[in-house]
Amino acid sequence: MARGAQSLGRIRAPGLALALAIAGFLGAAVWAVAAKAAGRPGHLSAADWSALRFTILQAALSAALSVGLAIPVARALARRRFAGRGVLITLLGAPFILPVIVAVLGLIAVFGRSGLLNELLALAHLPQVSIYGLAGVVLGHLFLNLPLGIRLILQGWQAIPSERVRLAVELEGSRWRLLEWPMLQSVLPGALLAVFLICLTSFTVALTLGGGPKATTLELAIYQAVRFDFDLAKAAQLALLQLALGAAFSAVAYRSGAALGMGSGLDRRGISVAPTGRLPALADSLWIMLAAAFLLLPLVMVVADGIGGLADLPSGIGMAALRSVAVALAAAALSVALALALALGGGPLATLAGSLPLATSALVVGTGVFLMLHGLTNPTRAALPVTAALNALVGLPFVFRGISSAVEEIEANYGRLAASLGLFGRARLRLLILPRLRRPLGFAAGLAAAMSVGDLGVILLFSGGDQETLPLMMYRLMGAYRMDAAAGVALVLVMVSLALFWLFDRGGRTNADA
Repeated sequence: MARGAQSLGRIRAPGLALALAIAGFLGAAVWAVAAKAAGRPGHLSAADWSALRFTILQAALSAALSVGLAIPVARALARRRFAGRGVLITLLGAPFILPVIVAVLGLIAVFGRSGLLNELLALAHLPQVSIYGLAGVVLGHLFLNLPLGIRLILQGWQAIPSERVRLAVELEGSRWRLLEWPMLQSVLPGALLAVFLICLTSFTVALTLGGGPKATTLELAIYQAVRFDFDLAKAAQLALLQLALGAAFSAVAYRSGAALGMGSGLDRRGISVAPTGRLPALADSLWIMLAAAFLLLPLVMVVADGIGGLADLPSGIGMAALRSVAVALAAAALSVALALALALGGGPLATLAGSLPLATSALVVGTGVFLMLHGLTNPTRAALPVTAALNALVGLPFVFRGISSAVEEIEANYGRLAASLGLFGRARLRLLILPRLRRPLGFAAGLAAAMSVGDLGVILLFSGGDQETLPLMMYRLMGAYRMDAAAGVALVLVMVSLALFWLFDRGGRTNADA
């Protein structure tokens, strides 16, 4: 990539400038938080310590369950071939781009007080279960992160060369010891830390399913300190604690990466030999069906309840949808522009800037921006622009990874030929890079837009009464126990999210020069 970045000439400077600008913006937000926290006594209250313990506990349990349950599901998918397997794997990933508030509503429809599960328990004269508290938070994170765990571990199984699989089958009883267990030892630490970091900074799940002070995370405590107590110094102190926690575990995740080391074989991967016998086949089928039911049933309930709730939609649904789409389009455009400039610039500084938002929390950075704006203007007036900007940063690591890898591949395949033809700078970008980036740019823009349109954390921190987006409208309807109307808004939100993703992804694939 270094050779390609140098060949691009004038394009490198803006990329490096943007890298410094991103680092400077995040640094300014952290500095504002630190400066505000400096005037507050250093000790933490009992409630603060409780929030810290709960944050770590729920993240650890969520990661352990998400990855632990993903192992047998990924193993079954890796060694079984059946009609619709590819479609099922795609559908199992739907919760990743589903707005979190919609996922929560789907879980409530299945596991809530009046949900399907409790109705079945009532028919069997068994005690009902509660979705709120620690169990609810872990359940929400399991629903959202189990697909990620399945994907990460499934990639590990598919990376094992088929020749080694067949050799291990010949050596009876040695398949697990020789191949599967070494692969899991390499893949599991990274998967556990990835899910743990996601759950560590989760806000919407704890807000909607926490159920009280005993189930308060640090991010939820920051929001309460700003919006309810207006104790900005306490919010800053908690934000620093959250930032230190995220930075510490991000450093652990960075140092834990390990190569799989399975060799290349004849480059035939993803070919598995399923064990014979009815019991293994039954076990694999059971794991696949249970995972599909757990992940797809809440989505079906969202659609079913949403259709019934369309007649009860609030009057402001149109403006809320327009605000959500405007924020999503702005966030997607900014995130893709930043990622593209960083990818073209190349170098370790660009890579660091593209990954830096992972070590921070959107709510922590939002708190810093709130503190910088407070005293200069009313922060609620900047709710929509700030939400778009912070959503762009949240999506930047995902967008940057896809675009940068595509730029590296283009430079590796065509860099020398372009240099021999005298293609440098903007001409190289226009004639070589951009035509071959349409697919990854479309996918990245769709992913960033889908992630942004469902954001609740930042808009909830900044919003006033007249800047309601679809997730915020849905949250307020749920708080007012207007569940039919909330279901209708959820269906609209899902359609908007999927439509944005499809339009960008489809646009990138149309007439793409790949």
